[in-house]
Amino acid sequence: MRKMTSQFDDLLTVPKAKHSREIQPNGRPRWGWTEASVWTERMLGTLERGIKGGKWYSLIDKVWMMENLDSAARKVAQGKSRKKADGRRCRHYAQTRHRRLPSLQEKLKAGQYYPPPAERVWIPKAGSKEMRPLGISPVESRVVQMAVRNVIEPIFENIFAQHSYGFRPERGAKEALRLIVEALAQGKIWVVDADIKGYFDNIPQEPLMELVAQHISDGALLELINRFLKQGVMESGKGWQPTETGTPQGAVISPLLANIYLNPLDHVMAQQNRLIIRYADDFVILCESQKEAEEALEQVRQWMNQAGLTLHPTKTRIVNAAEPGGFDFLGYHFERGYRWPRQKSIEKLKDAVVSKTPRKRSGPLTHIIEDLNRTLRGWFAYFKHSHWTTFERLDGWIRQRLRSILRKWNKRSGRATGKDNQRWPNAYFVERGLISLALAHAKAANLYQ
Repeated sequence: MRKMTSQFDDLLTVPKAKHSREIQPNGRPRWGWTEASVWTERMLGTLERGIKGGKWYSLIDKVWMMENLDSAARKVAQGKSRKKADGRRCRHYAQTRHRRLPSLQEKLKAGQYYPPPAERVWIPKAGSKEMRPLGISPVESRVVQMAVRNVIEPIFENIFAQHSYGFRPERGAKEALRLIVEALAQGKIWVVDADIKGYFDNIPQEPLMELVAQHISDGALLELINRFLKQGVMESGKGWQPTETGTPQGAVISPLLANIYLNPLDHVMAQQNRLIIRYADDFVILCESQKEAEEALEQVRQWMNQAGLTLHPTKTRIVNAAEPGGFDFLGYHFERGYRWPRQKSIEKLKDAVVSKTPRKRSGPLTHIIEDLNRTLRGWFAYFKHSHWTTFERLDGWIRQRLRSILRKWNKRSGRATGKDNQRWPNAYFVERGLISLALAHAKAANLYQ
């Protein structure tokens, strides 16, 4: 108990700087992720000691430095699929960067780079029929944003609070979920489940730039960042539209700017000994009593009003995680000491499985199973800590999808029936390599015992 309390105390204080090459518990140096062409050992040392006056000057030359631009072009293309048009464009730019980057560098040197507007497209929200806007920036614009991020990200990583996990180097959802489980086990069962209404679209740009300027005094770099905020969007049938609020959704630099704007809230909560766990614009505050949760929520409301933001009136609430109802966070549902995938996470998996198992699908069954397994492995890797009943139900549903395909191949109409379970028993699919989520969960549970 005493050890756990100490751990929470550490998380509720602003982190102190460490040596740049000090090895962390994950076996990596703290600043091992930084762009080496920009952040030399000397600069990292200055970062950790604290720069005179608290502000960084003369950074724009680091942005247009050819080594940084070259690295940015490669990062933008990294992991992009050849099967998608945008992926092909990113990869092509990276392959031809040696003839493209010199002219881009000259524009940046002269202060004459103006990012073109992003293309606005609407995509479905995960597990929902609602649509959300996404801005697709030209590849060159993304390269410049990546170059800017390479330069400024360590400056803000050095001041970000420990309990912020979204879109940060060497941090992620799993660490946030682990802390929630530990906090609930220690009795922090009163939860402020908060939702910021249209956060990325509504961040006030002037206060955001003021926060950036608290640590960066390079006017040319500040102007470049501001140009990205003001670049506008092009939408089919509507033409160019200005962007007077928010950060460019889908942009390379947007998650960093969004974290910068919410960082003061993290520290306000830490100073009040509130255990806030934040992933981008999603956050929960875990408390030991209903009164504490109500006080925390009121503090958050006041901060949001001052910051020009609004909590969603129906999605923000206080819940007792020890009672029926619980709360959702990062794809999981937490309730009465258990956790399992939230309904939208189940629906998203089922949508993926349905797309791979239409009744009219042709080809060898082993190929269909191999395709399914790729989806199942990724999903299970994230949700393997769910309650065991989750997996048996999904296994049965997936096998029924495959039985319907086999039934179609055997010229039988309709969906799979009980007799099909005898024609193609569970062992039939095991022999052909289908992953059993229930079996994988049982094996994982044994490993953790």
